[in-house]
Amino acid sequence: MTPSPTARRAATGRQHELRRGGAVVVVTELAAGLRSYARNGVALTETYGDGQIPPGATGITLAPWANRIEDGRWTLDGKVQQLDITEPKFGHASHGLLRNTGYSVLEQTESAVALEAVVFPQHGYPFLLRHRVDYALGSDGGLSVTQTLANDSAASAPYVLGAHPYLRIGDVPTEELTLTVSGRTRLIADQRLIPRSSEPVSGGTDLRGGQPVSSLALDSGYTDLAFEDAADDTPGGPREAHAPRVARATLAAADGRRVWMWQEQTCPYTHVFVTDTFPGRPAAVALEPMSGAANAFNSGAGLGWLEPGASASIRWGIGSEL
Repeated sequence: MTPSPTARRAATGRQHELRRGGAVVVVTELAAGLRSYARNGVALTETYGDGQIPPGATGITLAPWANRIEDGRWTLDGKVQQLDITEPKFGHASHGLLRNTGYSVLEQTESAVALEAVVFPQHGYPFLLRHRVDYALGSDGGLSVTQTLANDSAASAPYVLGAHPYLRIGDVPTEELTLTVSGRTRLIADQRLIPRSSEPVSGGTDLRGGQPVSSLALDSGYTDLAFEDAADDTPGGPREAHAPRVARATLAAADGRRVWMWQEQTCPYTHVFVTDTFPGRPAAVALEPMSGAANAFNSGAGLGWLEPGASASIRWGIGSEL
């Protein structure tokens, strides 16, 4: 007997649904990805069909590096390491080693899930690590994500952690939204999207006061972010005795509705990707929290090192006013 189409497994594996505070989240087995997030019936992230893999890496988590490593090559203790080239267009190793890996569930409740996958030693990255991703919905429907990388190797391992969510506000065309990012410095990349320098934001690259998405064509990193006291968009944050400080990147509609990605100070970089190639969308905006810059394995900008047995975490999330 041929299984019905509805019985087939999604291309991204098991789907983990979370509900709380009027919000619904779907997290995928593949790449511990954020497949969808809606609050009060309003879609706040881009999504995709059951038979698709995440277009434009939408929603996936990134480890043990985020963004690109130039030519897939870096140096460890004087020896050149060569990674597989996973971005043929530019010839780089892109978005880490777990984007095509399934994550196991460690624990799950109605409003939270914890998943984990192993980075095995391989050519170009000779380390054994575990990447854990915790998704949780707050009482107000706000979403928080904690990513933790643990080093099970006998040697220190380099890393950058990040994620790749695309934000939206329901059916409002994204090109009609206004984008605000607090970064005071923009990374200047070459034609292959590798940062070569940085400069203070100015003119059309200054997003601090908001810029129409329709006027932007960006694939750029921002840093020197403005970190402020956590507000109600951080589930539990403002009620904690020592609430963390967060930076925000916001999309706003003309009717006053807003959605934002917040990130704690463990993520001092926001990569902004404005594209016209997302399937079925004239414009889409990825707002990517990152602990280091693109090509950090070569530049050292924001690169972290984990000692044997040590771990490190980043925390980010999505809030909204609807």
